[in-house]
Amino acid sequence: MCVYFSYITKGCDPLIKYVINGGNPLHGEVSISGAKNAAVAIIPAALLVDGECRIENIPQISDVTLLLKILDQHGAGIKTVNRNTMDINCSSVSKIGTAFDLMRQIRASYYLVGAMLGRFGKAEVSMPGGCDLGVRPIDQHIKGFSAMGAEVEIKNGIICASVPSGRLHGAEVYLDVVSVGATINIMLAAVLAEGQTIIENAAREPHIVDVANFLNSMGADVRGAGTNVIKIRGVDKMSGGFYSIIPDQIEAGTYLAAVTAAGGEVLVKNVIPKHLDCITAKLIEMGVTIEDREDSILITRKSPLKKANIKTMPYPGFPTDMHPQVAVGLCLAKGISVVTEGVWDNRYRYVDELRRMGAKIQVDGKVAVIEGVQALTGAPVKACDLRAGAAMVIAGLCAAGQTEVEDVYHIERGYENFIGKLRGIGADIHSVRMPENADSEPLAI
Repeated sequence: MCVYFSYITKGCDPLIKYVINGGNPLHGEVSISGAKNAAVAIIPAALLVDGECRIENIPQISDVTLLLKILDQHGAGIKTVNRNTMDINCSSVSKIGTAFDLMRQIRASYYLVGAMLGRFGKAEVSMPGGCDLGVRPIDQHIKGFSAMGAEVEIKNGIICASVPSGRLHGAEVYLDVVSVGATINIMLAAVLAEGQTIIENAAREPHIVDVANFLNSMGADVRGAGTNVIKIRGVDKMSGGFYSIIPDQIEAGTYLAAVTAAGGEVLVKNVIPKHLDCITAKLIEMGVTIEDREDSILITRKSPLKKANIKTMPYPGFPTDMHPQVAVGLCLAKGISVVTEGVWDNRYRYVDELRRMGAKIQVDGKVAVIEGVQALTGAPVKACDLRAGAAMVIAGLCAAGQTEVEDVYHIERGYENFIGKLRGIGADIHSVRMPENADSEPLAI
């Protein structure tokens, strides 16, 4: 088994918690890792390639670990080149339905359906897990697979799909709702299908473009990614090659949100500023100063924050994955802000945790009304999901006193070296391992 697996799995201990002493403005530089949402699609996409893929800028996060373990159990050859570079060779992969226990721990497991259908004409994959953000229907995924000739049913929590003819065929698929997951999954299934597939009302997020670029670099023919119409002309074979994953838009946005809430000045490096326009426009409205550079952003916040209204939407709108983090800053802004969540039903689970810290938030359905307070105060809180967990850390950074954040394994699903990067810009944060025996003392790590 690859050393990479054991190295980063150490950060996923459910007994780990973060301890934060707040009140310190952030200063310095932070470098952004590869995009989580691209990596968790590109790694399953390697199943489609008959040859070795060298993938750079892979983030060291637990979701990546799980996917690499799944490929390993399916017979893929995986080699660590360096800290963030892997060689993946799926030429000898033959197993179809295994590793269900790993699959059900991660939302991105459903990308294995599209990849396996495209490669083998058959797939058995556990229903997606990951953060509990409400119902995660895969009806649009199934609609696309069915249009391409697959038969799909769900048995005992397992997605069972097969192609009676042995190979998918091209089709026109109109997505009833804009879905990132369905757009990528249909794209994966289509690259080795016979004929042309057209996806209409496709999602446009940067990581969709990145997945398309990866596929094309391996020999696929995908056009239009980044628009609402994607055309895929199937090829008979994809060969190996080299690819580097784009920087993580949401990780970068999280550090921008942290400086917005805690104050200070930080240079956020290794970013694509254009990808962050939908986030930085709102932060500027809240009173921060943003300076775009070639591959970095300088953010400065010295003045009191201003109220703002946010509505989450598909890209290029404001991303739902940035909603909780920016909401922390709105809790400290003068006046009343309104946040409307347009994507996930359970996104507001973080609200009760912020209330423990003195936030004034009222939620009615998809709308939250946030009344700014003078200050937040430290308290024991939990990370309800990945982005809510990041928000709790940000709240701890700007709160008076000490904050303890539990269930941080959610956070480590999507942020590489979160504590190290925050400490590098002046945060007083460390992790401790809670003893299984309640009478024992926590252990600093």
